[in-house]
Amino acid sequence: MAHITLRTVRYYDKQNILKPSLVSESGARFYTDQDFARLQQILLLKFLGFSLDDIREMLTGDFDYHFLLNSLNIQLKLVQDKIEQMQLVERAIQDTSQAIRMEHSINWSRMLNLIHLTSMEKSMKNQYQDASNISARINLHKLYSANPFGWFPWIYKQCHIRPGQNILEVGCGDGTLWNISLPKLPASVHITLSDRSEGMLRDARRSIGPEDPRFSFQTFDCQQIPFPDQCFDLVIANHVLFYCDDVPKACKEVQRILKPGGTFICSTYGSGHMKEVSQLVQEFNDRIKLSANKLYERFGRENGTLILTPFFQSVQWLDYPDSLIVTQPEPLISYILSCHGNQNQYLSNSYQEFRAFVKKKTQKGFSITKDAGIFLCQK
Repeated sequence: MAHITLRTVRYYDKQNILKPSLVSESGARFYTDQDFARLQQILLLKFLGFSLDDIREMLTGDFDYHFLLNSLNIQLKLVQDKIEQMQLVERAIQDTSQAIRMEHSINWSRMLNLIHLTSMEKSMKNQYQDASNISARINLHKLYSANPFGWFPWIYKQCHIRPGQNILEVGCGDGTLWNISLPKLPASVHITLSDRSEGMLRDARRSIGPEDPRFSFQTFDCQQIPFPDQCFDLVIANHVLFYCDDVPKACKEVQRILKPGGTFICSTYGSGHMKEVSQLVQEFNDRIKLSANKLYERFGRENGTLILTPFFQSVQWLDYPDSLIVTQPEPLISYILSCHGNQNQYLSNSYQEFRAFVKKKTQKGFSITKDAGIFLCQK
């Protein structure tokens, strides 16, 4: 069915990447439809250039349709990235060949650029994981949030965007904030979307459309913003600041590029946010910590005013009232696996037991506290 050899199947079994659902007493391996779905993922990721070690880390032990659809959507983005990269290489080869024909000599600078292009394959594994993590987080909230308005529409509403404004979003991710708001945007605004991840920025460009003249895209870190003083009316940092190594430095940069009277909107959460999820995994295994660092301690609802006040004339907290009632295990498990802690270390070998544990917890609805909002800052 998959057009691979028996030797390959046995090798994947030995490498602990594709285990059969059943092995008979005589040693015959039996595979299910779920195993076949996992094999599809393995073969596609292998085609994209990942090693078997990478693939083993990237795939979960579950191929419920939630996981499979999410994984396929992210793999589609990776394939699109690969196509864009190969098109760049194609153009570079054509330009280099044309130059040699016309000039009868080799432009070593152009040749060097070609070499860099063909080796520009940065960590697609990290990109896959970043995209997967963001997708898992958004999906859980989208499926089970009690507030019907939605986080991103609420953020957009607080922006009060007017015609003629110059706007910057730092850490834009896949551009969801703007993709869902395109029809509402004035025609005469200009929005710069930035992110440290080139992969995320490519996702944002594809999501919004490269031909929309209102948008431009740049890769940089918000702790060093490459724009002159006082050039933006509005700056947005949605769940970004707590990832910065130096939060005050990022705030100072935002204050520098804002026009007098300009607005800075930065979202974060408090100490009670999603606390039931941590309690859930701790009940299953008390060695699991979903985050190596408590990000809200770096920049959160409790200390945000103190951090922001030295840089802005006024700082106001706006709460986003919401909670989650989760009724299916898969989206919650996806969220848990997306966290930046040690959970994969302990769940990889006890995945089925954990899935059964979460399924029991969500049968009658699993309630989760949300403690998030924005700081609305004026220069």
